[in-house]
Amino acid sequence: MVFKRLLGSLGVGGPTVDTVLDPGAVLPGGTLSGQVQLRGGEADFTIDHITLELVARVEAEHDDGESEGTAVFDRFTVGGGFRLAAGELHSVPFSMMVPWETPVTELYGQGLGIVLGVRTELAVAGAKDKGDLDQLAVRPLPAQEAILEALGQLGFGFKSADLEWGHIGGTGQQLPFYQEIELAPAPQYAHQVNEIEVTFLATPGGMDVILEADKRGGLFSGGHDAVTRFTVSHYGVEQINWNDEVDRWIRQLVEHHVSRGGHDAYGHSDPHHSSGSYGHGDPYAAKGGHAHKDDHGHGHGHGHGDGHGDRSGPGMGTVVAAGAAGLAVGVVGGMVAAEVVDEVGDFFEGDDDEGEGDED
Repeated sequence: MVFKRLLGSLGVGGPTVDTVLDPGAVLPGGTLSGQVQLRGGEADFTIDHITLELVARVEAEHDDGESEGTAVFDRFTVGGGFRLAAGELHSVPFSMMVPWETPVTELYGQGLGIVLGVRTELAVAGAKDKGDLDQLAVRPLPAQEAILEALGQLGFGFKSADLEWGHIGGTGQQLPFYQEIELAPAPQYAHQVNEIEVTFLATPGGMDVILEADKRGGLFSGGHDAVTRFTVSHYGVEQINWNDEVDRWIRQLVEHHVSRGGHDAYGHSDPHHSSGSYGHGDPYAAKGGHAHKDDHGHGHGHGHGDGHGDRSGPGMGTVVAAGAAGLAVGVVGGMVAAEVVDEVGDFFEGDDDEGEGDED
């Protein structure tokens, strides 16, 4: 989707900007390319710089409830320092790497309801204008797709996906927010958990998989959340039986006893947690770990090896998977995908005015 706008801060007769992204969804850690197309206005202008911002719609939890806002999670200067003559057409090609933790917006072409955009800022004659916004589509890495597909084949169903402001402790998270994928439990786990939440934190060397279970309460005990982390490699994905591996993760998550005494809760490690199932001697292969949410995430949980922990506070979640994975998106997924097309412009454009005072 492309938005063409007259640069309002320059008044009538200023240049127009139209950023066109190359077709297709990008991968986390992959290359985003396209062209920024400029058309000169009624007079000559000096283009100081052309900057592209990666922006996301993010939810934040606080004492009064939840709120939404726009987060800029990367910024690239792709051109500038030239004169744009009146009426001149000028194209600036660009190619840039998106962060490895960039959220996934689609799976098998099905939108997940995550709103990401590429916003173009043009600085002309000392004035800055965020004159163009384009929807950014991101498809999953092979390991992410394999894990989501396995969850679908195990019987889990997609509920929703969102971006949550905050940091997951015990990880190397780089962005100020993280994606949560919320799944309805498979029938064999429905008596134990209300839902499962999945978060991916990718790096060039591997990927953390954060799993959280909203565990059902018993006759004499209340429900609580259990959270744990596994680290996988980007390599040899096709050699792993992901259905067995993911099912083992889920069973360990929901079946191990989790105590709730004190600020942190610790599970017991499994000394045989198999890096062997991943092979390749990779340092990121099949390692369990601990994870906890900071003040923004409302609680803490820790595990060791295949350990498990508690997390207090409301669950946050959501992700999507469809197609061959068998995760049922259904009507909800279709509605989300349609709403995103209409919403991406309205949401970010409406937020521009609030941020103008922050510009240098």
